[in-house]
Amino acid sequence: MIETRASAFNVVLVRPEIPQNSGSVARLTAATRTLLHLVGPLGYSLADRYLKRAGLDYWPFVDLRTYTDWHAFDALYQSERSTNFKYFSTHGEQNYLQAEYRRGDFLVFGSETKGLGADFLATRRDATYRIPIFEPGVRSLNLANAVSIVLYEALRQSGLLANT
Repeated sequence: MIETRASAFNVVLVRPEIPQNSGSVARLTAATRTLLHLVGPLGYSLADRYLKRAGLDYWPFVDLRTYTDWHAFDALYQSERSTNFKYFSTHGEQNYLQAEYRRGDFLVFGSETKGLGADFLATRRDATYRIPIFEPGVRSLNLANAVSIVLYEALRQSGLLANT
């Protein structure tokens, strides 16, 4: 049995659709000792072979929490939302490098095809960030790549990379 370790950050995937992306994010969170929250409805089963394959044999190291929907997740963490939540979207006005990341932050990403949605982001503009894309013909980055970019910046800012 693997002991539970304190997580410096929380990665939240809201309505993820592609099991390979979630598997890759799970592998990333295992490697960085980051808590992974999957907020449904999920576009796949957690028993999906593609999800398991993308995570390889690292699943025992993944600190995973699942929720039926955003309301179930929000009910547990709403008191922390105003200061510790950062949302990532192609519609964000602020660059992700402008965010001030702190240990305990929740890094929230939407689904591969719909993102977090305009209505969802409307009340969260001040905490919504984007990763720059230089080619206008490219709408978005792969979800797993976006999570990697943001999480490693958060780890860098918090000083956790200096000790590795």
